[in-house]
Amino acid sequence: MNVLEARGLRKSFGTTIALDGIDLQVDEGRILGLIGPNGAGKSTALNAILGLTQYQGELKVLGRDPWTERDQLMREVCFISDVAVLPRWLRVSQAIDYVAGVHPRFDRAKAESFLAKTSINRTSKVRELSKGMVTQLHLALVMAIDAKLLLLDEPTLGLDILYRKQFYDSLLNDYFDRKRTIVVTTHQVEEIQNVLTDLMFVNRGRVVLSCSMEELESRYVEVVVNPEQLAVARALKPMNEREVFGRSILMFDLKLNHANREQLLTFGDVRTPNIADVFIAVLGDDSGPVQGVSR
Repeated sequence: MNVLEARGLRKSFGTTIALDGIDLQVDEGRILGLIGPNGAGKSTALNAILGLTQYQGELKVLGRDPWTERDQLMREVCFISDVAVLPRWLRVSQAIDYVAGVHPRFDRAKAESFLAKTSINRTSKVRELSKGMVTQLHLALVMAIDAKLLLLDEPTLGLDILYRKQFYDSLLNDYFDRKRTIVVTTHQVEEIQNVLTDLMFVNRGRVVLSCSMEELESRYVEVVVNPEQLAVARALKPMNEREVFGRSILMFDLKLNHANREQLLTFGDVRTPNIADVFIAVLGDDSGPVQGVSR
């Protein structure tokens, strides 16, 4: 089942093109990482999927048009933004009561079970919680909803590494069951490398790479080249070269390059690059400021 399907998705704000003919397909039970620099169009794409902005082109979410059928769609879709927006005067117990009263697929017992793994007091007000605790509360409320699609827009922004790890551990262990589908955007791409099943790089409103993690790991290769082999390795036209501690590291796209893994082994140490390094190599000089991706 195609949970998400877009064809020629476009959105502009005046003369600024936020989405420029994006094609997208996400199947049930997949975890897609949507990666791009600031201003690439990631949040605009999520807003279109959520039915929060009009668009041109074709877009189906769980078989529905998100703009005209948003009320029905929101019964099956959940969203966590980069800022967990909860009223600061609200008590934790009241937040649970509220969601239980408005969402037909909310499981109070499950929410209580998630919160039992935290140090959050049910009588505390949101303003008394740390940023990490607010995110944990938001996650507990969302994970207790039996939704088919979960959208996460920079969900761990501003959290320390401990809370970020707890967030993704909870997501995989307590929520994801291979029937639900997750789309996540984040700057901390290396932290989700082992979480994702699929990857999409976007830049200036366009898709520049779309593949599964299996394809990424088999297609791209980094070689820490021995100095005496550098000229020969460069002759094979690597897609990217960088220097670390005086050693040259060349990246090759085995799909486009005539080199093979066995040949590259003769040049030095061969390894699989991380997502951030592939992102920078694929976008090259067109990536703009690289603060959109943490390495």
